[in-house]
Amino acid sequence: MPGREDLPSTLLRSPREAQDTWVAAHDSALETYGPGRRAAQTAFAAVKHSFEKVGDHWEPKERRGPSDEQAAGGAGQRTKSTHGGVDARAGKEHLYQRARELGIRGRSRMSKRQLVTALEKASRRETARARQSR
Repeated sequence: MPGREDLPSTLLRSPREAQDTWVAAHDSALETYGPGRRAAQTAFAAVKHSFEKVGDHWEPKERRGPSDEQAAGGAGQRTKSTHGGVDARAGKEHLYQRARELGIRGRSRMSKRQLVTALEKASRRETARARQSR
């Protein structure tokens, strides 16, 4: 399976179910769209429906569904910003708990939007750190 060979590092550190979701969607997208960026985007969209990015890996979401406006709209829409795998549609309490897990300072005073932004930044930092230590 080509997708298994192209598995992103964040998914290598994630549960097998997240990996399998990415591989199945990626391989299907390769057949439909051919190699390139669109296959990877399609695969990540599939992952984001069942998993959320927490630091340098993906964890199962409490509820299945799109993680942001881009994922909710599907193909053929104008591109909107994504939130790097953070489940921006989750409740503020859930986002607060994720921020707590990642040790984000000032989280108790943050709005929901600020929590999403802080989680995105923390996840990017953790991913970069994990990639450097390989």
